[in-house]
Amino acid sequence: MLKALVRKSQEARNQAYCPYSKFRVGAAVLASNGTVFTGCNVENACYTAGLCAERTAICKAVSEGHTSFKAIAIASDLEDRFISPCGACRQFMREFGSQWDVYLSKSDGSYKLMTVEELLPCSFGGAPRNRAVFLAFGVGWG
Repeated sequence: MLKALVRKSQEARNQAYCPYSKFRVGAAVLASNGTVFTGCNVENACYTAGLCAERTAICKAVSEGHTSFKAIAIASDLEDRFISPCGACRQFMREFGSQWDVYLSKSDGSYKLMTVEELLPCSFGGAPRNRAVFLAFGVGWG
């Protein structure tokens, strides 16, 4: 299953819309029930409006009712090092748990395994824990 997940992230990379950076990224997230959702990076002329591959894949899964994940594989065209998610994607992944696997790959398909916790130590996240914080500041929940 792992090799298939990495392969799906590579396939998703091929769909990337990146006319500005030319840096293609793909991701494949494995939901707890075994369903795989893929995503690619989508750039925008307004740079901050772009979306990373990891968040695209996770949003596709969430929009289909999945919020529990086993793993995510990330692929790019980097040959000399493993692709690593940006800080926003690390925090986004953390929202859905800290102990799921993240496979960082190179263009040849080799990979390095880390957990969300290893990528974002001492993190803040997860809806149940944060509810009191939101309520303390008078922010609505849900």
